[in-house]
Amino acid sequence: MIKILWVDDEIELLKPHILFLKGKGYDVLTANNGHDAIDIAKEENLDLVILDEMMPGLTGLETLPQIKEVAPLVPIIMVTKSEEEDIMNRAVGSKIADYIIKPVNPMQVLLSIKKNVHREQLVAEQSTQDYRAAFGKISAAISTANTFAEWVAIYKKLVSWDMELSQSTDRGVVEILQYQKTEADGEFAKFIRRHYVDWFNENNSDKPMFSHNLMRSKVFPYLGDDKKTLFLLIDNFRYDQWLMVRDMISPHYNIEEEEFYCAILPTATQYARNAIFAGLTPLSISKLYPQEWLNDNEGGGKNQHEEEFLRKLMAKNGKSEKLFFEKLVRPEAGKRLLENLEKVFNADFSVIIYNFLDILSHARTETDIIREIADDEAAFRSLTRSWFEHSELLEIIRMVAQRGIRLIVTSDHGTRKVDNAVKVVGDRETSTNLRYKSGRNLSYNDKNIFSIKNPATVGLPSSNLTSEFIFASSSDFLVYPNNYNHYVRYYKSTFQHGGVSMEEMLVPFIVLEPK
Repeated sequence: MIKILWVDDEIELLKPHILFLKGKGYDVLTANNGHDAIDIAKEENLDLVILDEMMPGLTGLETLPQIKEVAPLVPIIMVTKSEEEDIMNRAVGSKIADYIIKPVNPMQVLLSIKKNVHREQLVAEQSTQDYRAAFGKISAAISTANTFAEWVAIYKKLVSWDMELSQSTDRGVVEILQYQKTEADGEFAKFIRRHYVDWFNENNSDKPMFSHNLMRSKVFPYLGDDKKTLFLLIDNFRYDQWLMVRDMISPHYNIEEEEFYCAILPTATQYARNAIFAGLTPLSISKLYPQEWLNDNEGGGKNQHEEEFLRKLMAKNGKSEKLFFEKLVRPEAGKRLLENLEKVFNADFSVIIYNFLDILSHARTETDIIREIADDEAAFRSLTRSWFEHSELLEIIRMVAQRGIRLIVTSDHGTRKVDNAVKVVGDRETSTNLRYKSGRNLSYNDKNIFSIKNPATVGLPSSNLTSEFIFASSSDFLVYPNNYNHYVRYYKSTFQHGGVSMEEMLVPFIVLEPK
């Protein structure tokens, strides 16, 4: 039973209200002064306190911190006759849960109790009811979706429900949502297999915005006005992770635009990020800049020339703005940038690549304790939020907002939790990525694999004439027969990228204007 303490120097006059609450199933204790209230708070396991502000002797505002000291987690509702702003400010500043203006209405008190004691339960129950009602509409949308925009809408709904129901104790509704996500995964993979190659046809007007068109079509139009622009690319940054940090950015920025573009395949840094900054498909990069491009089977760093690519792309498109470019691949690099932020302030167009989430994904694969902390999607999102909240990146965002700098936030691709191993046979030169493979004579028999026999048709280079690309979809990951069981155990339930999924391919693109 919920135990409530009501403190008022005229408590006898409130008997009808107290009987009303008792009739609703609450155990209501009473006190007519602050000292008794503090003693009761020490002795009882209270769920809520209703505290009168105007009491003789120890006032409500004086009683409040002493109750907080002995029962810091108990919500306190302040009741006051005065509507003076100063009293309300002091009460709110003392971290009260709510306040009510006298004369007290019993339904008003009940509403405040429900809001502060039963909120999570009521929200969870309503969310479950709302999702069950929405299930049919989402299923219908999944079965008929045939455009990129329709799949973006489905993905946004599924992400929102996943986040809303992540703490639900109704295992049945959670299982229904998981079933619907699995259904959507399979249908999205079929959608990509049907349309992806055709999207690279120049005459196709229905193709989505791709990685190699992003700078030219979505970013460059913002350059050249009287406002500086910061382009922030967070590697492996997904839509659900954006929703987790959005409220921390909102005090400093208004959302001007929140859209999605399609990351090219493979959804891997080597391909997708180089395409963004070069404004070219990987095949075109390999032809125009053969010294700067390395195929999967070649050793060496494969993302060493992004700044060079971007400067050439800007020059080609008549963009002469002063550029600052910084790639942060180690956690301590953020602190150094924060100390030298004048470089961002002095540039017309700044680009910052933040690799922390990619590092976190790899750490989760390789470190047992990180895997345990981020055991599922909800925990991984929570870890993302915790990192962002305490990172130099948030401080950088605060400071650039104060300078009136426009902020564009996006990623080169997302990441997908994988659970199902699929065997692939290849020669020594076959690439090692778990979500895609490139090479000759690849052998596989899984119907869910998306195969591109002629890579040039989708803007991909080939290491030799008979090379093909294959892509895992849904929660699959590709494993060689050698040491098969070892790699299955090692990589199962890890976050990977490179393949076909909504999480990897539907990338948020957010434009924010400083407040």
